[in-house]
Amino acid sequence: MPFAKLEDDLEMFYDVDDFTDPWKSPETIVLHHGMGKNTRMWYAWVPTLARHYRVVRLDARGFGQSTVPPPGYDWSLPGFARDVKNLLDYLDLDKVHMVGETLGGTICMQFAADYPERTQSLTICSSPFRFISPIYAEHGEEIARDGMMSFARKGMARRLDANADPAFVEWYANEMGKTSTRVGYEVLRSQPGVDLSDTLPKIKAPTLIMTAANFFLYPPGETQEMQRLIPNAQIKLFEGVSGFAHYAYPEKCAAALLEFLRSLK
Repeated sequence: MPFAKLEDDLEMFYDVDDFTDPWKSPETIVLHHGMGKNTRMWYAWVPTLARHYRVVRLDARGFGQSTVPPPGYDWSLPGFARDVKNLLDYLDLDKVHMVGETLGGTICMQFAADYPERTQSLTICSSPFRFISPIYAEHGEEIARDGMMSFARKGMARRLDANADPAFVEWYANEMGKTSTRVGYEVLRSQPGVDLSDTLPKIKAPTLIMTAANFFLYPPGETQEMQRLIPNAQIKLFEGVSGFAHYAYPEKCAAALLEFLRSLK
């Protein structure tokens, strides 16, 4: 299994899927998971994307198979973004298409602002750009009190709509439940009050914002404000779902991403 030793305190797990024509030199898509998740969560996107692009999936610091830092680690969006940049250096990748879901999308926003020369495009899926709602602190306290597995199971109804396959719901919860309770708590505790409103205008890359039309986490107008703050952004809304569209409609989201990337050529 591929691990990249990026710093003295981090071995990052990553996977590469590439089913492009062997005589071509494909561009690269980097898929960044959200809080409590890992590379496996992108399984339904990969078949669509990897026929046309090299696809790199990573486990962020503290998640999946990557190194779990010691208690008291200074979690931050710039820190997560720096880890991605170090992985690109390790893989000798100059410029990539960044794609992230939930907190992973927020990390990708930070990456695109901090490393514009490395960002070919940006796609964010159901991702907040500010953490001013009390729900984030409440979720952190819930994790500390009840554990990561309990938090994952209790939250499935808001993440996935009622028509989701029960087997997928169970698998999803179990994958989240593998995350260290301490890491889940510390990461969420680090977010309340974070606001990227002044950061988003620094993003130069073409951007696609994908989310449910009635996403449970966004107050009215949040998606449109994100689009206004990012200079070159467009929105793709998915009707009929209020949870995470990228899990409800993974093939449709992957196809929308391909369409967006083709429009940039």
